[in-house]
Amino acid sequence: MNSSETSRFVRLHVELVLEIGDEDGVTKAALGRIAGETEMPADERAHTESAVTEDTAEALAYLVDPFDLVSKVPGIEIAQASWSSERIDYDPDAPEWDLGGDDDVLDEEDEKEVG
Repeated sequence: MNSSETSRFVRLHVELVLEIGDEDGVTKAALGRIAGETEMPADERAHTESAVTEDTAEALAYLVDPFDLVSKVPGIEIAQASWSSERIDYDPDAPEWDLGGDDDVLDEEDEKEVG
């Protein structure tokens, strides 16, 4: 495939595992950003404030914006974006958390199921 046949679109996968050391700080920062949203309708504001107050993962998702990650990269425009956050059990020594691993390689359990 030559360059004229190559798609101009690229899907960028990013996975972060973050440790939250100050849940109140994250919640307060999200509430501060919501307060600064002057165009947000009152019912949406109430729902969003409730969500970020009840769940720090929601507050973090409100604060992290993929547009901020690439807004200063020259020559690109975001065509579509989505993101979410969730609380997880994290063990950095567990094999499933090896971010440098090859996703296409089957582990022994998968091989037993397939083969």
